[in-house]
Amino acid sequence: MKNGDLRIPFAWEERRPVLLDSFLYIPPLYAKHNEWQKVSLFVNTKPIVIEYCSGNGEWICNMAKEEKDLNWIAVEKRFDRSKKIWARLKREQIPNLIVVNGEALTFSKFYILERSVSKIYVNFPDPWPKLRHAKHRLIRSEFLDELEKILLPKAQATFTTDDRNYAEQMQQLIDWKKLNVTTDVSNFGSSYFLDLWEEKGRTIYKLEYEYVDNSM
Repeated sequence: MKNGDLRIPFAWEERRPVLLDSFLYIPPLYAKHNEWQKVSLFVNTKPIVIEYCSGNGEWICNMAKEEKDLNWIAVEKRFDRSKKIWARLKREQIPNLIVVNGEALTFSKFYILERSVSKIYVNFPDPWPKLRHAKHRLIRSEFLDELEKILLPKAQATFTTDDRNYAEQMQQLIDWKKLNVTTDVSNFGSSYFLDLWEEKGRTIYKLEYEYVDNSM
């Protein structure tokens, strides 16, 4: 199975969200996300784990194969990378993995059921290191608000970045129970971006939280 085997079955002018063969396509520059009828993306009731910023999918494919008692969702906004993950899950027959090609915020807001997610990972989101670009960062209040709607009480959340300023900003924004902040990623698993940044001598920051619903 090659990633070229996956094609969106309609023209740009007719684009719409579609769930096709373990691949959820969420079109960009689309105004009708609120018309999507939310349903479970899986046919079973196993706990759901989401990885945001999945890149080429090395980490989540390995995790899904190791932890078959969990349902995994890979969220990646770039279509070329999403296709690579999908091609791998088909080749390696990973039935407990679904690939989402779309913006993390849009997916969380319109396409996943509320109170349905047991654990999330945000792995190496784009740090947008220049101050004038910081508004483009994924970890901001709007995104965290949507996460709070989809997470189950006491859900686990892990954020990993190679950017110290971004790690510090995350700690300022995330108002959940902090479990651990560490630069020890020896048990992180195999990841293209982890290997890349460690090769370049970058320090990796891993932030672990438990979601606490302060409204309850």
